[in-house]
Amino acid sequence: MKYLKYLLFLVIILVLVFIGKGLLSPTVFYESEVVVDKPVNESWAVMQDESNLPKWIKGFKKSELTSGTANTVGAVSKIYIEEQGQEMVMEETITAIQPNEHLAMSFTMDFMDMDYEIFFKEKEGKTVISSKSTTAGNGMINKSIVSFMSGAMKTQEDENLNSLKKLIEENTKDYFPKAVIDTTNVSVE
Repeated sequence: MKYLKYLLFLVIILVLVFIGKGLLSPTVFYESEVVVDKPVNESWAVMQDESNLPKWIKGFKKSELTSGTANTVGAVSKIYIEEQGQEMVMEETITAIQPNEHLAMSFTMDFMDMDYEIFFKEKEGKTVISSKSTTAGNGMINKSIVSFMSGAMKTQEDENLNSLKKLIEENTKDYFPKAVIDTTNVSVE
C-alpha cells in the first residue's frame, strides 16, 4: 500500500509538470539558417518550384490549392504530409510574399497552429536563407505536447533547410532561360 501511495504521488507530480509546461510556454519559437552558394533569384526559384517540395520538406506528399491564386497573399491550400506512416492534412494560407526576399504562411491543423516565415538575403554572391516558426498547440494537452516537442521541431527545420541548401547548390535547371531571337527571316534594307 505504501508503494501505491508513492506511485500515485509520482503520477500526480508528472501530470502537474506536463500541464505546467504547457501553461508556462504555450507557444514555441525557433529559428534556422543556412548559407547557399548560389544567387538569391535562383535560390528562390528552386524553393518555389512545387516539384521540388518533396525533395526538401520531410514527409511532403502534395499540395492542393483550395482558394485564391497560387503563390499570392490569401491563397489557401491543403498540404498533405506523411509522418511515421500517418497522413496529416493541414491548411496553409499565404500571409505575405515578396519574391526573392520573404514568404510568410500560417498553417492550421487539429493538433496545432504554426506561423512560418522564410527570408532570402543576398550576401557576397551567396544567399542567406533563414526561417522563423511560432507554434502553439490547440487545447491544453496539445500545448503541453508541443512545448515538449520544441527540440524535435527545431531539428526538423534544420534538416529541411539543409536539404533545401543541397537541392539549390546541386540545381542544374535553368529557371531563367534567355529568349533566342530568330534572325533567319529578317530582311535588311
